[in-house]
Amino acid sequence: MNFINNLIEIFGSATFWVKALEMMLALSLLVIGHEFGHYSFARLFGMRVDKFYMFFNPKFSILRWDPKRHRLDLFKRNPPEEDESASGVDAETDAKTTQGEKTKKQDNTIDDANEKASWRDTVYGIGWIPLGGYCSIAGMVDETTSASQLSEKVHAWEFRAHPAWQRLLVMIGGVLFNFLIAIIIYAGIVWSYGELLINFTDATEGMNYCETLHKAGFQDGDILYSADGKPLTYYSGEQITAVTMAKRVQVLRGGDTITINLPENFIFELNKEAEQGNQIFEIRMPVVISQTQSNMGAEKAGLRSGDRILAINNDTTPSYTELTPALAKCKGSTATITYLRDGKKLTTQAQVDGDGKLGIQLTDPTKIFKTTVKRYNILQSVPRGIEMGWNKMVTYVQSLKLVATPEGAKSLGGFGAIGSIFPEKWNWLDFWSITAFLSVILAVMNILPIPILDGGYVLFLLIEMLTGWKPSEKVMNIALNIGLGLLVILMLYANLNDVYRFIIK
Repeated sequence: MNFINNLIEIFGSATFWVKALEMMLALSLLVIGHEFGHYSFARLFGMRVDKFYMFFNPKFSILRWDPKRHRLDLFKRNPPEEDESASGVDAETDAKTTQGEKTKKQDNTIDDANEKASWRDTVYGIGWIPLGGYCSIAGMVDETTSASQLSEKVHAWEFRAHPAWQRLLVMIGGVLFNFLIAIIIYAGIVWSYGELLINFTDATEGMNYCETLHKAGFQDGDILYSADGKPLTYYSGEQITAVTMAKRVQVLRGGDTITINLPENFIFELNKEAEQGNQIFEIRMPVVISQTQSNMGAEKAGLRSGDRILAINNDTTPSYTELTPALAKCKGSTATITYLRDGKKLTTQAQVDGDGKLGIQLTDPTKIFKTTVKRYNILQSVPRGIEMGWNKMVTYVQSLKLVATPEGAKSLGGFGAIGSIFPEKWNWLDFWSITAFLSVILAVMNILPIPILDGGYVLFLLIEMLTGWKPSEKVMNIALNIGLGLLVILMLYANLNDVYRFIIK
């Protein structure tokens, strides 16, 4: 009964539909961009693209445009030849070609060298299953075309007829375009909105420091003040460099100014921290709630957006760094939560789940502390966009190692988890920021060396380029089926995690 009530509560809320709309729009843009990357390189090298679809379209399509036949269909069943053969060749022509070639036994001979492919050969459409999209390239074994559907004659405009380096560029085209989309969005954000920066003195909770800086004399909560006598202003890459290259740093600690002398060649010790994926220092995140998750401890206890958690039982929590271990002590039990609301200190009892979670999302520091807006002109915004995209990618790649841990596996999420990161009320800045980050994630995930993902094709192509061995269509078919099975299992696990977190719990 609780399960049904939870479903009704979630799907009946306006918040759910706002988040769902934001997620659908973001993923649609990113899927189109990704597939257009494959399409662009395929057309650049003269390959024929049979179908270009946003979303999948088994049996029928919401929209289907065939420019060669001057035909536009809405809510139409797929033509019989599209269900029987995904190669894009006319069913009758393909059957005759295949039969003739089998009789002559001219396997893998390239024909039609003078025949040119055109953008009009492509059927463009929108499917009805919003789980991605696809770009079906003639002569390529993928999720839309099996090895048995390829004719024995190899046409000059087919994927398999082109050299390995061209096929490699086609396969990485989607990843490149997703990274390019992220860069464009980040550049557009800093050009349109500027960049919100926090002055060190305005970050009243100070900074968290890496272990190497702790050994040098820094303490978590110290507010950076100057480096070699030069004032430190706002938290940025340039200021991090100024600290790491300095011989003497001053910090504010408990109202006092403390001078910390850094040893010679200290930068090399900090480089080791960076190589291990550790932050040199970062702003301490105050535990201010952005939103609560449905049916979890924080929501049931009456906590809401804007509340700042000050303590868990007897453990004070000035930042998220202290919150995590404090909640870990209370796994599976009820804890006393001390929090600040509208300037008043209040307490409540909240259930902490077995993973040590209350079910809260934190507010971004730029929405808590006073910020300074740094403006960029259009020429300055491009390198900043590249830098932001690169930093996001490096951070995400480093975080992937956590997935292999038991806690990381539990945190995997599907569409529900993606939708939950969007704001409850429509905000274009938040929307574009999240979309850019999702574009980075899509690029990284697609380049993983798993068959059926772009990275799986890239792996086979690199082997071919290095060894000269080209896997047959049958081998590719088997690899794709294995990859598809792994991907389905992963997606089921991730989305079942969502069902458990957001509905059952």
